[in-house]
Amino acid sequence: MNIIYGINAVSEALKARGRAFQWVGVAKERHDLRLQRLIEECRHQGVPVRFLNRAELDRMAGNNAHQGAVAVTSAKQYNDLDDLLAAKRGEHALLVVLDGVEDPHNLGAILRTADAAGADGVIIPERRAAGVTPTVAKASAGASEHLPIARVTNIARTVEDLKSKNIWVVGLDERGQQTYDTIDYRVDCAIVLGAEGKGVHDLVRKKCDFVASIPMLGKVPSLNVSVAAGVVLYEVVRQRAKAEARQAK
Repeated sequence: MNIIYGINAVSEALKARGRAFQWVGVAKERHDLRLQRLIEECRHQGVPVRFLNRAELDRMAGNNAHQGAVAVTSAKQYNDLDDLLAAKRGEHALLVVLDGVEDPHNLGAILRTADAAGADGVIIPERRAAGVTPTVAKASAGASEHLPIARVTNIARTVEDLKSKNIWVVGLDERGQQTYDTIDYRVDCAIVLGAEGKGVHDLVRKKCDFVASIPMLGKVPSLNVSVAAGVVLYEVVRQRAKAEARQAK
């Protein structure tokens, strides 16, 4: 039995239509508009709705952060790397490569930001890293259901594969000699982010075309990986939007 919980996570999974739903459980004590809209969407798609008490929902979700909505679904379907390359949204590709992010809340936050920034997909390793769990789906506010996600066996080989397809690879690392905003992202590119506390593995870092850092002006030496992802991805957005505006004149 695979579970998704949280109103946004369940709602977005329904909209994305990427999973098969067995049924959705909702809190019978709640009667607010957000939950009512979820019930209406379930009925529109022919998904059975069960009205459960909070204790039953807590047990299903494994916690009390479900907001009164828990769904029983098929598992998240991962994509092939070629699927991500074929899913280019704009003029230039934008991929996010995660080199061993283990915290599900960080992964969820990165997926949410990557989707908001218009990334074409996220690449994660099969081992020693978080996958798309119910906690990740909740933390991503449902972005995990819309964003193509590929699981690969080896990040270093995947970086080489991306480079062979003319995608420039930028590794984000506090040891980088240039700052992230000095790089031109108006090309097909992939941003590589490392694991919490460990950063990008040496072998992966050496294979990147650029290694960039985020200036740290305070006492703390580094940012949370999900925050760092947001900083760099929106620099990509800024540069590309500026270029498009210039071309439109």
